[in-house]
Amino acid sequence: MAEGPRKSEQEIILADGRYPLAAYAFLRDGMEQVGRNSPGARRPGEGHHVTGQQCCIALRDLAIERWGRLARTVLTRWNIHGTIDFGNMVYLLIKHEFMAKAPTDSLEDFREVYDFREAFAVAEAFRFTD
Repeated sequence: MAEGPRKSEQEIILADGRYPLAAYAFLRDGMEQVGRNSPGARRPGEGHHVTGQQCCIALRDLAIERWGRLARTVLTRWNIHGTIDFGNMVYLLIKHEFMAKAPTDSLEDFREVYDFREAFAVAEAFRFTD
């Protein structure tokens, strides 16, 4: 029996329902950032392996850069409560062949890379002054 047309990335994300489309856009931005800034980075548009730890650290830094003390609040609204959620997102995309992984990669590479409360505490404690 012939397989139907391949679903789009957006359709897969919406059908999964755990995280909103905006969270995946943020994930892509973070992956691009770490790909550009890591040794061995290639020309734009070419693939580059990013470890789970590198991904999580880049996403933490990007969240703080974009949202400052509201970083954890934004991520929480997207149902992202820990680094394993980043892994769940990546592995959904891997499962549906929108991303690739190395043979040694695992979802466990994303587990407890850092504690969200601690990682965003500095940003949350920051107060703007006049």
